[in-house]
Amino acid sequence: MNKKALGVGLMLLALVALTSLVQPSFLEPVNLQNLARWIGLYGILSVGMAFVLLTGGVDLSVGSIVGLSGCVLFLWIQAGVSEVLAVAGVLALGTLLGVVHGLLITGLRLQPFVVTLCGLFFYRGFARYLADDEALGLPREEHPGLFRLVESSPWTLGMPGPFVILVVTAVLAAVLLNLTVPGRWLRALGDNEQAARYSGIPTGRMTVLAYALSGLSAGLAGILFALHVSTVQPSVHGNFYELYAIAGAVLGGCSLRGGEASILGVVFGAALVRVLYNAINLLRIPTQLEYAVIGGIILAGVIADELLRRQALRRSLRHGPGG
Repeated sequence: MNKKALGVGLMLLALVALTSLVQPSFLEPVNLQNLARWIGLYGILSVGMAFVLLTGGVDLSVGSIVGLSGCVLFLWIQAGVSEVLAVAGVLALGTLLGVVHGLLITGLRLQPFVVTLCGLFFYRGFARYLADDEALGLPREEHPGLFRLVESSPWTLGMPGPFVILVVTAVLAAVLLNLTVPGRWLRALGDNEQAARYSGIPTGRMTVLAYALSGLSAGLAGILFALHVSTVQPSVHGNFYELYAIAGAVLGGCSLRGGEASILGVVFGAALVRVLYNAINLLRIPTQLEYAVIGGIILAGVIADELLRRQALRRSLRHGPGG
């Protein structure tokens, strides 16, 4: 565990302790179950975002992919497509959209901000078109097996499905990032793209991989969000979710300059954002401050990243190459 992940973990523990002391209802089983479910949902998005930030890019389209994924899932199931094929198709769709982003960025040398911002608008508009701007629903009683993905059950050891899926996703992401060659290549790409290219690393393919993983995580989260709420309104479902993803990743130690990411830190960061939101509700703080809190979190993360970078630079200059 690196220092950033440890620091965020300690902040999370302190916030949990403080909220529990001020408002004992925080520790009630119902609240903890609900909190774990939301941590799982947003944490999956943050893990995917971490790979993109690691390359020095950003993905602003994940919220709209969540909305599109939910609409497509419900439309396919309503059309008679089997649940398994519908879920697999939505995951493939999210991955494909991420691949397209990566190809546009690497092939045409477009800025990630522009490409994914266009995706944000396009996928939202396309979802509204597919659903004819009407809410889509799926009765739980008609699809109990599918909705079991977001419920507590024996196979999840009594924990909400999204939280268990987050744990599995985080473990797989950590293995990829820390124990495989592509993971080392992604870090090298984020540190210095030109040096990585000269070293023979396929930087283009690594960039496409990062955006594909972000799209896959958004598709997975889109399925789980849709099943959690049971009803998808295409005009608003998933709005601003990219902010939560970025906040969780940045707070968890991902540098906006690229080259730094800790999956455990990202999970802690996503959890911290959701615990803050839960505390706002329990302590009866006006919910209008939610986005102000998120903005403050992102700003704090950026400031901390800059201060740590400057401190490391001063230390290296002070001690020299051999220090």
